[in-house]
Amino acid sequence: MNPHGSVAKTRALILRAAHYVLLAAGVFGLAYAGYVIADAHTYQAIERSKFESVSQTEERHPVIEGSAIGEMEIPRLGLKAIFVQGDSPRILRRAVGHISETALPGEQGNVVLTGHRDSFFRPLRNIRQGDAITLKTLDGDFQYQVESTAVVPPNDIQVLQRSSEQTLTLITCFPFYYVGPAPSRFIVRARQIGRLPAPSPIAEAPLPF
Repeated sequence: MNPHGSVAKTRALILRAAHYVLLAAGVFGLAYAGYVIADAHTYQAIERSKFESVSQTEERHPVIEGSAIGEMEIPRLGLKAIFVQGDSPRILRRAVGHISETALPGEQGNVVLTGHRDSFFRPLRNIRQGDAITLKTLDGDFQYQVESTAVVPPNDIQVLQRSSEQTLTLITCFPFYYVGPAPSRFIVRARQIGRLPAPSPIAEAPLPF
């Protein structure tokens, strides 16, 4: 019996097994990535449809964890996404999250939204001073203008501080193309410059007889 041949055969079997394991892992990774993307798109479409179909006369429900608040839009960047109360991993996989301890659109203070740099907030890499941001809610459309951007450590909580004015803060990880847990946070600060009230319900005219 040739011991060298046996070792070579064993090595070949191990390499072949490793090849199939890595191939299976790659296929699984692609399938999971596809599922995450499809799930996010489906969730956004459903919530956007529900948001657009809600009557302005319907009773407002309390904002709870996981409930959709409205839609944010940055026209120049082509960014449009539903934002939801909370910032759990499940929420951020499907939408932009609203930090629960911060102001809601229309309230006095600092509205803070967060999103992943490799999904909804990827376009923020091209944001610049003066860009317009709109938060659309059932209480009206709130318009903001970008005043500044900054890169801060992940433990910098000053960005969450209350404000005496009506401001908006967007948070995502940085650098945008970093592989693995990002070492910094990219911050966008904006100031509210206007508000469009929610459209008033149109009374139905009586049918002619």
